[in-house]
Amino acid sequence: MGGIPQLTPAEARDLLGQNADAVLLDVREEWEYAQAHVAGSRLIPMDELPDRLEELNPEHALVVLCHHGNRSQQVSIWLQSRGYDVNNVAGGIEAWADTVDPGLPRY
Repeated sequence: MGGIPQLTPAEARDLLGQNADAVLLDVREEWEYAQAHVAGSRLIPMDELPDRLEELNPEHALVVLCHHGNRSQQVSIWLQSRGYDVNNVAGGIEAWADTVDPGLPRY
């Protein structure tokens, strides 16, 4: 098992655009998602993931996102250990707002 691929927000956007089956998985809390989220992302808060794992197709690539990239990295390691194809968005939604979508609200 190798390390988790770290994608810049632009690389993540491009991967999602090229792979129709890929899922942008947001693992932040519901209140954070309500503040700001990437259109088309799927919210499953980190703490709920073990009980909701069946909602994710292990055959689809996952691009995991949180606020700054730390929770998503932990989730990515956990998902990879269960056989999922995962990529972490380095810098999280904060970096996404900096580089891909400056219109996203900050919190």
